[in-house]
Amino acid sequence: MTYAHQFYVGQEVVCIDAKQPANTTLPSELTEGQIYKVRWVGPFVHYLDGEYIGLRLDGINRGVCPTWGYVDQPFRATRFRPLVADRLGSLRALLVPGQPLAPSVEEPRRKAPAKEEEKV
Repeated sequence: MTYAHQFYVGQEVVCIDAKQPANTTLPSELTEGQIYKVRWVGPFVHYLDGEYIGLRLDGINRGVCPTWGYVDQPFRATRFRPLVADRLGSLRALLVPGQPLAPSVEEPRRKAPAKEEEKV
C-alpha cells in the first residue's frame, strides 16, 4: 500500500508498473525501471477509478485526456516507489514515528552502546 507521505515534490522515484490501465487506449508515457522526478503529489478523483494519490512527473505533461477531459492527469502513486540510497535506513525509519521515511546517507552515525564486560 502506498501512502502520500512517502512522496514529496523533487523526490526521485522509480517506475514499477508501466502498463496502461484498461480504460485508456493511449500509449504509455512510462518506462518500467526508469527514474523520474516528482513535480506534484496529491489526491485525484477519476470518474471510473475513484480517488487515489497521484504523481505528476518532471518532463511529462499529459495534456488534455481525449477520453475523459482531465488536464495533465497524474499517474497513480502505486505505480512508483521512492528511490532511496539507504534501503535499511528507510526500514528503520518506519519504527520511529515522525522520522523522515528515508534518512539521508550523510546522516551522522550514532555510536552503538558498548557492551559491558561480564565477570564470570
